[in-house]
Amino acid sequence: MRTRKLGRSGIEVSALGFGCWAIGGEWWNERGEPLGWGAVDDQESVRAVHAALDLGITFFDTADVYGAGHSERVLGRAIAGHRDAVVLASKWGNVFDPATRRSGATPDLRPAHVREALTATLRRLGTDRLDLYQLHINDAPLDVGAELRDACEELVAEGLIRAYGWSTDDPERARLFAEGPHCASVQVNCNVLQDAPAMLALCAELDLAAINRGPLAMGLLTGKYGEGAALAPDDIRANPPEWLTFFRDGRVAPEWQKRFDAVRSILTSEGRTPAQGALAWLWGRSPHAVPIPGICTADQARQNAGALDFGPLTDAQLREVDTLLGR
Repeated sequence: MRTRKLGRSGIEVSALGFGCWAIGGEWWNERGEPLGWGAVDDQESVRAVHAALDLGITFFDTADVYGAGHSERVLGRAIAGHRDAVVLASKWGNVFDPATRRSGATPDLRPAHVREALTATLRRLGTDRLDLYQLHINDAPLDVGAELRDACEELVAEGLIRAYGWSTDDPERARLFAEGPHCASVQVNCNVLQDAPAMLALCAELDLAAINRGPLAMGLLTGKYGEGAALAPDDIRANPPEWLTFFRDGRVAPEWQKRFDAVRSILTSEGRTPAQGALAWLWGRSPHAVPIPGICTADQARQNAGALDFGPLTDAQLREVDTLLGR
């Protein structure tokens, strides 16, 4: 239970990953709206990575755009001297200016950019290879996706990456990438409140890892944001984009809070925290699931790693959750 395979690549990873979006700190879109989770303490971020390593977490997922390159630099600093003990995943496709920490509106989907972006990512991480490289553009056209898949195969042949995948919620796009022999995963939004049955079925069919972004529903499933708790203005959840529906007006949206409350007692069974229960739901939901909750403090790393001691929810608990949520 403490480890899983990264799809058909055979790469062994911890069953729990470490999402590195938050440790990128602040950055903004072209309109000046926040894309990060607020200011962070880089020293604490390094301590969080080290705490995770000490607790058996070996899979770290970042992206070049997080903090306009800052997440990769901090992660690289944290894993220095530990490279062979970790599995590193990053993503490409978005463009950004590291000087202004602004993200561009239009992605770069040229096949040539795959190598350009990877070269910069390897430099920031301080390594000569990446274990998993992922397309970060959810809805990139299928014909472009085929070209980018082939570009990834070239990088595998050169030893620059070991495997690749697509961060997308569309099974058709995931299937297209999986036509490549070294495609190992799809990164999909999935949590106890937002199941992804079609994508999980595809992962079972094609032996792909389902790397779960949003496993804690952007923090909602931690239980920390009830009772009208407000978010800082530099947090993406305070002024959420259209796709981020869990929060509204700087607070948890009431309709999502109601659904969380309906299943809270199951998630907290056997002494789990709500977050640990949410992770346990994912492990019970699919043997291909590898959740990557966002972590930016050592305490968060310890709390999330504690979910491994409990293991997955039972089949009966999974059925009860579906009943309570009307699925």
